[in-house]
Amino acid sequence: MLKKLFIAAILGLVAVAAAAGYVYQQATGYLDQTNQLSEPSLFEVKRGMSFAAVTAALQAQGIATNNPWTRLIPKLDPKLAKIKVGVYQIAPKLTVRQVLEVLVAGKEHQFSITLIEGERFTDWRKRLEAAPYLKQTMAEMSEAEIATAIGADRTKLEGLLLPETYNYAHGSTDIALLKRAYDDMQALMVASWPKRAKASELDTPYEALILASIIEKETAVANERGKVASVFNNRLIKGMRLQTDPTVIYGMGDKYDGNIRRKDLRTPTPYNTYVIYGLPPTPIAMASKESVLAALNPDKTPYYYFVADGTGGHKFSRTLREHNRAVQAYLRTLRQNK
Repeated sequence: MLKKLFIAAILGLVAVAAAAGYVYQQATGYLDQTNQLSEPSLFEVKRGMSFAAVTAALQAQGIATNNPWTRLIPKLDPKLAKIKVGVYQIAPKLTVRQVLEVLVAGKEHQFSITLIEGERFTDWRKRLEAAPYLKQTMAEMSEAEIATAIGADRTKLEGLLLPETYNYAHGSTDIALLKRAYDDMQALMVASWPKRAKASELDTPYEALILASIIEKETAVANERGKVASVFNNRLIKGMRLQTDPTVIYGMGDKYDGNIRRKDLRTPTPYNTYVIYGLPPTPIAMASKESVLAALNPDKTPYYYFVADGTGGHKFSRTLREHNRAVQAYLRTLRQNK
C-alpha cells in the first residue's frame, strides 16, 4: 500500500513538473518570438498601465501575438515587469523579451523639431503646436508671458532664440524647449560679444541680434553674410539709412501682401529703415549663429550697396552709380527670364 502511494506521489510530482515545464516553455516561447514590423513603430506606455495592459497593447499594435501565458511572465522573470512610462521606438525583428527590456530600461524615443532661421516667433509657435508628443502649455499665454517664463528680460522674443534642431522626449513641454533655445542664444552671445570686431558700430549684444536678423533675411548665401554685414556696418559708420526691404515688410505686419510699393517705402513705421536712421527697435526674425557672427565680425569692404544679381546671390557696389547699374542689370535679367 505504501509503495502504491509512493508511486502515486512520484507520478503527481512528475505531472506537476511536466505542467510547469510546459507553462515555462510557452511563456519563454512568447518572449522569444520576433515581431513582424516592416519599419520602426512608436509604442506608448501610459501612466497607470498594468503589465497585462502593456502586453495587450503590444499585441494590438502587431508587435507581439496573443498568448494566454503572458500573465505569468512577471512571476517567471519579475524584472521584465518593471516597465516605465514613456514613448519608445520599437525596431523590426526585436523579440518580445528585447521589447520589454527597452520598456524596462526607460530609453525613450527622442523626437526632434527644427526651428528655422529667418522665421518669426509666430511661425515657431505653430511649429511647436504641431510637434508630436510635446506637451502644450503656451496656448493661452501671450508672447510677453512666454518671455517671462523662459527668463527673457524683453517682451518680444524675435531674435532672442537660437535656430537649431532640438531633441526632446515624450512629456517635454513647449516652454522648456524654448528655454533651451533662449539659453543657447544667450550662451552664444556671452561667448561671441567680447570677440567682436573693433570696427563694429554695435553698442550692445541686443543690437547685434537686430543686425543679425536683418542679415538673415537679406541673404541665404553663406559666404555673403560677411559682405552684407559690412554694407550695413559701413552705412552705420557714415550715418546713412540702412534702407533694407525686410525691415519695411516687418513693419507693415498684416498689411504686407507680397509686394512692396513706393508708398510703403515712404510710410513711417518704427521698422522702416528707408525712413528711420540706425537700427530698428527689435530683431525682425530669428537669426542663425552664422548671421550673429557675421554681424559681430563684418568683412572689411568698401561697399555701401547691394542688390540681387538674379542668380541667387548679390552684386555689391561702392557707389550709388555702380549700384544703379547693378539694379538695371538685375532688372534686365528678370525680363529675360520671364
